[in-house]
Amino acid sequence: MLKRLTRHPAAQAAGAWLLGQYLRFALGTTRWTLDGAEHIAAQIDGAPVVVAFWHERLPLMPALWLHVRRMRAERLAGQRAHVLVSLHRDGRFIGAIMRHFHIEVVLGSSSRGGAAALRGLLALLSAGDFVAITPDGPRGPRRTAAPGVAQLAALSGVAVLPCAAQTSRKWVLKTWDRMVLPRPFARGVVVCLPLIEVPRAGWQDSLPAIEAALIAAADRADALCPS
Repeated sequence: MLKRLTRHPAAQAAGAWLLGQYLRFALGTTRWTLDGAEHIAAQIDGAPVVVAFWHERLPLMPALWLHVRRMRAERLAGQRAHVLVSLHRDGRFIGAIMRHFHIEVVLGSSSRGGAAALRGLLALLSAGDFVAITPDGPRGPRRTAAPGVAQLAALSGVAVLPCAAQTSRKWVLKTWDRMVLPRPFARGVVVCLPLIEVPRAGWQDSLPAIEAALIAAADRADALCPS
């Protein structure tokens, strides 16, 4: 009965609103620092980018977009951020939460709606927007990058920005990805590593470098902001 209730659209909408409000409070009361600001300087000036991070850090990563908006709000009047989420109801739930942070949603995944999502993402990058991807989402395996992130970068000619975030006060959920849920009044760090350019020919060869960079970003965030 409870499982059926939580799948009801009204219950999902209410849950997304509540969790979105909570994350706004938790992230808003966290003292954030940006590590690797030089790697995102061009994007703060308005250049498009493929932002990549592991699915486990999704609740923390709106802090990056909020930072970019604060830094150069006057240059970002027409620039938007978008995140790719699955067509499954869990993806729509995540999308409803992300909209609390002025982050729009593109629906699709490698298994469902992938071709249409890829076309949509290419159009957004061509327009100069930010696109965020969790290469191991929506179902894993954990910290294993699917090829879509490298393919998108190769086709668009836009570099991949490996990122991660961590906070000193958090819960680590018992989910497949060990998702991190922030607690309020913490210290937080967003890590940006050097951009990865992906050639159009042989783009598959860039996938191990992207995967290694995402692991390195997560490890650095953990080291800079231990519990």
